[in-house]
Amino acid sequence: MIRFERASFAYRPGAEAEEAGKVGDAGKAGVRDVSLEVRPGEVVVLCGRSGCGKSTLLRLANGLAPRFFPGRADGRVLLDGEEAGALSSWRVAERAGSLFQNPRTQFFNVDTTGEVAFALESAGWPEEAIRARVGATLRELGLEHLAGRSIFDLSGGQRQKIAYASVWALRPPNLLLDEPTSNLDAPSIADIAAFVANAKAAGRAVLVAEHRLAWLSGVADTYVHLDGGRISRVMSAREFAALDPRELDSMGLRTRDLADVAPPAGAVAPDGGVPPDSADDDRGGAGEIVLSARGLSVDYGRGPVVDGADVDLRAGQVVALVGRNGAGKTTLCRALCGLGRRARGTVLLDGRRATRGRRTRACSMVFQDVDYQLFAESAAAEVTFGLSRRAADAVDTGAVLRELALDGVADRHPATLSGGQKQRLAVAACVAAGKRVLVFDEPTSGIDLDGMRRVARLLRRLAARGRAVLVITHDLELIACACDRVLHMDGGRVVGRAGVRQDFDAVRAMTTGAPAPGREGEKLRRSS
Repeated sequence: MIRFERASFAYRPGAEAEEAGKVGDAGKAGVRDVSLEVRPGEVVVLCGRSGCGKSTLLRLANGLAPRFFPGRADGRVLLDGEEAGALSSWRVAERAGSLFQNPRTQFFNVDTTGEVAFALESAGWPEEAIRARVGATLRELGLEHLAGRSIFDLSGGQRQKIAYASVWALRPPNLLLDEPTSNLDAPSIADIAAFVANAKAAGRAVLVAEHRLAWLSGVADTYVHLDGGRISRVMSAREFAALDPRELDSMGLRTRDLADVAPPAGAVAPDGGVPPDSADDDRGGAGEIVLSARGLSVDYGRGPVVDGADVDLRAGQVVALVGRNGAGKTTLCRALCGLGRRARGTVLLDGRRATRGRRTRACSMVFQDVDYQLFAESAAAEVTFGLSRRAADAVDTGAVLRELALDGVADRHPATLSGGQKQRLAVAACVAAGKRVLVFDEPTSGIDLDGMRRVARLLRRLAARGRAVLVITHDLELIACACDRVLHMDGGRVVGRAGVRQDFDAVRAMTTGAPAPGREGEKLRRSS
């Protein structure tokens, strides 16, 4: 059982930039006077806008706050009747298994079997018992095919499943899941949902912090809406399902059912929603082809990761690239941008064959983990980082930051910014450098409804200014709001294409695996 008794926590100023940056005041971020109980065999969902305190509650329960996130804690947090803050880290792990958004943050081994065994070894289990429990865990979760694999060879979905298996190996009585599906494709999300349902049936108390709520339908028992660090509403699953869509929107919550997602009706301006597409030529009012590839392949020695892909990117158009984890999406985008030396095939820029160097000067990729591409000592300096002095002097840094709502953080170090701010800063650097092709890798990972809409508006603004925009995403809501076309990858190949306005049923099928009825389904089958 997980129990919060008037629990409060305020981060020490500067101690938790990611959480605090979302609400703008490090001294006030956190949670206040939260009382909540998660009983055995119950799944409770924490929902609300970014910065509302969801992750903070989980950190109090798993002992990370205030142990590793300094601040002031009040009230009590109990795991099976014992105060979490008084337990050693190992005792907390025995009572509450934690699964994070990014599995890389909790891996200790380079192979899957060793990772699943790690907690058991740390607990001093004998070798034979460890071997038996690891085998039983992998069989129970249907992951035997991943045994003995290198962690580095796994897709994002496979890594998350192994991370869950490593937690489940100890069979903890409580589970704490922080945005466990934010980077996953639809089949992997379904697997995580099955894991949670299995844990619930086994009598575990499960506390989930989540923005993507659709997968929890039929699994969750209670929804707890947080606002400003306080509980604003507690709802049963039935009460939550009965909420009016407008009320859901006012609470800052994502859709409960992906079947309800659709592009906005009518023509929409660049700062909100997709523009009308042309049903005839798939151009959607876009300009000429900026970047194109024919027969693009990438092989890392174990067979092709990308196999003969054909892609056209037009100025003024936002294209979504969808497909299962491990389908080759990121590898394809890196090859298009001239990153990496293993690509074969023909890539044209403005109709002319383009070398890798020419593509890197024209293209930029905003990575899923944007920390890897921020280098300067301040946000303002980051905008022109890497430019020649003459080029940097020609950039109106203040105007670029204002355009992306970053003018208030110009003097702050990039490491102190929130995830969304870091992402916009990387985009600001791309804009300042005059990049014509912009690629985004999962830009709405772990982002709430408001954040998703901000990303959608940004993508539309960039396209309206003549950029060609390519977005790797599993987010159907983002596609509906921001994209013109969808490319579907599977097994390293582009196997399907559809216009968002004309063939949204096909788009939904490509993204979620749902059946595509009628004409759209037939088109999808032919393109596959």
